Amino acid sequence: MSNRSQPRSDTQTASPRRVGRRAPYAVLSTRPLHILAFLAPLILVYEVCSALYLTDPESGAMETIRAHRLMYGFFEVFGVSGVYLPGAVIVVVLLVWHLMLRDPWFLRGRTLAGMLLESCAWALPMLVMWQVVSLAITGAGELAAAEAGGSGLAGMSLPARLTIAVGAGIYEELLFRMLGIAALHFVACDLLRMKNRVGAVVAVVGTAAAFALYHDVYLAGAGVDWARLLFFFLAGVYFGVIYLWRGFGIVVATHALYDVVVLTAAG
Repeated sequence: MSNRSQPRSDTQTASPRRVGRRAPYAVLSTRPLHILAFLAPLILVYEVCSALYLTDPESGAMETIRAHRLMYGFFEVFGVSGVYLPGAVIVVVLLVWHLMLRDPWFLRGRTLAGMLLESCAWALPMLVMWQVVSLAITGAGELAAAEAGGSGLAGMSLPARLTIAVGAGIYEELLFRMLGIAALHFVACDLLRMKNRVGAVVAVVGTAAAFALYHDVYLAGAGVDWARLLFFFLAGVYFGVIYLWRGFGIVVATHALYDVVVLTAAG
């Protein structure tokens, strides 16, 4: 993929260059090694808790989010399978990216702590919007169920709902932001020769529309729930802007933290 196909934010314009130990927080928090260290606990928690709380002990069938199933199905098409493969792909991609940038192998603890605090701050506007929209539709519980990408929450334990929340943050952002935005930006800028900023807008809006349609936005026997569709579209735009401006690690944690609150409230 050419440099033209990579949407860049102001904080990421220096990303192709190697950074030193004195790089500012705004830069380090978008670098692959810090993203990997920040997300590794979430990936591990999801994989372990999926086996503990989302797997039927008798049949071995695992209840998971739709994005994870889509990623798993994609790899199966090429003859590669493994329930932990989507998570392993994230780790490999970030490690390869780190090696290509030739950044030093060091982690700054206060950068990781800052990423957590920043993600909490980004999650707050989403929670406010969720509260507003949940008053306009049939209920917060139904909106939460839709947020889980079609997973049935009825009867799920709290640990199972929290696992779903973490998985949604990881794999929906992998599918719609990291992969989706890159693909649409490539089409817009490299194939259709749009300007970089225009391509970024097209990519964010396009993936936001796909993100909205991916969720359950239909009422039984009553067609599309337009309030719910609008909510998920705006959420997709919001996450897309965070991704381009602050990187993959921040947007995953923001999404996961928001879902943790929403899916906990659904119980």
